[in-house]
Order: sequence, then C-alpha cells, then structure tokens
Amino acid sequence: QVQLVESGGGLVQPGGSLRLSCAAAGSIFSIATMGWYRQAPGKQRELVAGITSGGTTNYADSVKGRFTISRDNAKNTVYLQMNSLKPEDTAVYYCNLRHGVMNYWGKGTLVTVSS
Repeated sequence: QVQLVESGGGLVQPGGSLRLSCAAAGSIFSIATMGWYRQAPGKQRELVAGITSGGTTNYADSVKGRFTISRDNAKNTVYLQMNSLKPEDTAVYYCNLRHGVMNYWGKGTLVTVSS
C-alpha cells in the first residue's frame, strides 16, 4: 500500500506562484512514475504533468512554460512548481503514483487563483 499526501495549495492572485508537494509513504517511489492531475468544478480530471523514474517529464499544453514537475527520490517527494497562475488553473490538484498495475491517488489539495 502506498499513501500520498499533498500539500502547498491555497489562495493566490493571478500571476502568482505556488509550489505543491506530494510525499509518498512506501518503498516503490523511486521506480514509479509520478503525476499531478487536477479537477476543476464540473470538469473531468486531467493530467497536468508527469515525471518518470528516469526523470523524463511531460506537460499539458495549457501549463507548458509555467509549471515544472520535479522529484526528490531521497525524500520520496514530487513537486509541482506553478508560476504565472491564471484563474483557469483553479482546481483540486491530485498526486498520482503508477508502477505496473499499481495506481495510487492522494486526497488532493485545493488551488484557487483569484483576485
């Protein structure tokens, strides 16, 4: 069993920045693919960014150039640095861990971008 705990969400003004963290309890973090997803009210959950165990990253077109995903295997933690935030980035952000058939989710952290 893997537990994922997100932190770092909150209220920020347009143009501001936030850094989300996701701490994983479990022994497979370093070999797993990690991802950040988000779900806005009335919308489906969507992939924001992902990072493989080897460090290869991918991003949704809507966040390219603004968001950066990174991981620290020594701390079993994945990060999402979010810059130039827009109101449309408002959503609950979820951390995801995948390895083989294993697929785990955190409970989410709310990000609200509003003036």
